[in-house]
Amino acid sequence: MSRQARESHDLLLGEWACLGLLYKKPSHGFAIAARLKPGSDIGRIWSLTRPLTYRALEQLQIHGYVEESGEEAGLAGGNRTLLTITKPGRAIFRTWINTPVVHLRDMRSELLLKLVLAEECGIDIADMLKTQRKNTKTLQRNIESSINENRENDVVLVWRREIAEATLRFIDSIK
Repeated sequence: MSRQARESHDLLLGEWACLGLLYKKPSHGFAIAARLKPGSDIGRIWSLTRPLTYRALEQLQIHGYVEESGEEAGLAGGNRTLLTITKPGRAIFRTWINTPVVHLRDMRSELLLKLVLAEECGIDIADMLKTQRKNTKTLQRNIESSINENRENDVVLVWRREIAEATLRFIDSIK
């Protein structure tokens, strides 16, 4: 997919993570990459290499969601470019974080990332979680109905049912 092929609202999960990390205050790519490396606070949910972090930040700049806002002295010499989220960036981030996750396969990554970023950014997503629970309950019922229609040996449906049930328990446990 070319850099221009995606719509401006069709961001990748790593790009959403970068946008969320800039929501409260300006930062530079090196600091954002540190928070996205495997094992870090955000990287344990969704990780990016440093080059992919810089590419994500570049994409956010191309779409006008992030802009350069100054420089900061680097620890090893040289200056680091500070990035700030723009007004359109804030708006699209708030829309994304308040939108329920559609696919069960994305609950572990996208839903968990939304929860952690919402807490860090001070955004109340209680209404989103109510809708997420309702939507997941509907998915669960549809899956259960498919299983009951003589497909009880369909390992994919059984897996999806288990993910739906686990998601419902998880949402109930964090309310």
